[in-house]
Amino acid sequence: MNFDFDNTERMENLSYAIGYYRRKKGYSQEKMAELLGISRQHLASVEAPGMNRGVSLDLLFNIATVLEIEPYLLFKFRLEK
Repeated sequence: MNFDFDNTERMENLSYAIGYYRRKKGYSQEKMAELLGISRQHLASVEAPGMNRGVSLDLLFNIATVLEIEPYLLFKFRLEK
């Protein structure tokens, strides 16, 4: 069995979810990056839908913790089209 792995849409939704929940929490990229211990540029690239930057599970769990949400919400998020 061959699989065609194209996670582009999933990665885009993940990027949008992180930005959505960050704004909902009232954090700027700079503030959230500070809380996460990463640079603002790194967070900006994670939130940029076209970047497809690989994000570690460790960072995703940290993002969910800072945003005070369950991690699955980041994966469940779907952009209204």
